[in-house]
Amino acid sequence: MFAERMGRLGTETAFEVLAKARALEAKGRNIVHLEIGEPDFDTPDNIRKAAEEAIWGGLTHYGPSAGLMQAREAICEHFAQDRGVEYTPDEIVLTPGGKPIIFLPIMAIVDHGDEVIYPNPGYPIYESAIEFCGGKAVPLKLDEARDFRFDIAELEEKINPGTKMVIINSPQNPTGGVLEASDLERIAELAIENDAVVLSDEVYSKILYEGEHHSIAALPGMKERTILMDAHSKTYAMTGWRLGYAGMPKAIAEKVTRLNTNVYSHATTFVQIAGIEALKGPQDEVKKMVGIFKERRDAIVDGLNEIKGFSCLKPKGAFYVFPNITGTGVKSQELADTVLNEAGVACLSGTCFGAFGEGYLRFSYANSIENIGEALSRIGKMMS
Repeated sequence: MFAERMGRLGTETAFEVLAKARALEAKGRNIVHLEIGEPDFDTPDNIRKAAEEAIWGGLTHYGPSAGLMQAREAICEHFAQDRGVEYTPDEIVLTPGGKPIIFLPIMAIVDHGDEVIYPNPGYPIYESAIEFCGGKAVPLKLDEARDFRFDIAELEEKINPGTKMVIINSPQNPTGGVLEASDLERIAELAIENDAVVLSDEVYSKILYEGEHHSIAALPGMKERTILMDAHSKTYAMTGWRLGYAGMPKAIAEKVTRLNTNVYSHATTFVQIAGIEALKGPQDEVKKMVGIFKERRDAIVDGLNEIKGFSCLKPKGAFYVFPNITGTGVKSQELADTVLNEAGVACLSGTCFGAFGEGYLRFSYANSIENIGEALSRIGKMMS
């Protein structure tokens, strides 16, 4: 009874593991949650207050499909100051969360059989959206030996005139890897040579512990072929608010806006007002959150490296670790299930992020240092 394309649609396994963990909790088990990619902080007060004032001020009605003009202007200002890229409001689109900024441009640009290169292991929605839209998903392996960065030589082999899009994500989910400026420069050269669009997922750009964030859109000739996407979810602990945004060439923005109109009209109006306050208001809470994440990163990396069969690099960004578990002799999914059912720690198999994730687990350290310590203790005892 269902359309054939539904068989090509993937999922985000974190929510499935969360449901399993909740079911165990309902039976009285104590579970440490390190599976879901959600900051465990509250949305800053100034942002919540801006939303409340917008609601009582009557901003509860329809707005433009691309987003409120004042919101698009605020994003233009943000991108200019933060990424060094100048946009006009007609090159900005807001959406309910970041996922539509992945899905809708792929839907607008990728025809049946068009190749799209994407990171693997990587955010599972990339592959899901490519295949659902009829594109050919071409995985580019992120290798631990390269700190989970693209192998540029492999990209040179895979990209060709049939490549419609290249997806990059830095800092990266699930590995925490960060692309270097030299990586971006070569990716840009290859995209221009092969007339490919780049979808640059920069959702974790502010959760960076070392170095400086670089955006490929700022490189010469790249604004014209880059979809620079971001969202409020991670940086401002606004996962439930659902607000994403992107800068892109005007012609692409027009198509994505039309898809907005057809699918959900527009992002929620008063949430967009809260989003303006997030970008333009004080950033103290963001800096505080990143500092706490860094402490947790150090603790979980050190702890994992003490567990028999585990080996973990120290990620440069995001709030995930991606330990190598090949030393345990157990497959990723089997070990993830055992860690949940026996140790009471919810995590994800590396294969949730693609075939090249075999041999790894992903832990989110968006939890207290005390709970992280308890999780490490439980896993350590289980593996001893």
